[in-house]
Amino acid sequence: MLPPVHRLTDPDSFRVAVRQGRRAGSSRLVVHLWQGDGAGPARVGFVVSKAVGPAVVRNRVKRRLRHLARESLGELPGAAVLVVRANPAAAEATYQELGADLDRCLQRVSS
Repeated sequence: MLPPVHRLTDPDSFRVAVRQGRRAGSSRLVVHLWQGDGAGPARVGFVVSKAVGPAVVRNRVKRRLRHLARESLGELPGAAVLVVRANPAAAEATYQELGADLDRCLQRVSS
């Protein structure tokens, strides 16, 4: 579980990260990273639409992504906003495949 201080819940922050942030994608995930100019911790939000599958599948994908993102919090710059969007292919992916995709996308948007 992500600590509450690292959760992204503000719709405006989601919008800014998606529209103004750097983007990298794979067949299973799309990652948007916006490096905020203020002070504070990095925050992470997730978008898992109904196209991914029924509620049980969407929640499983969200749980996996949340756990993987928690492990990657140290790599994010301070005050960064990260939005992770799951594509329908994420429903069939294993935990290791999602982790590899997330790491690859984070490396591309961070450089």
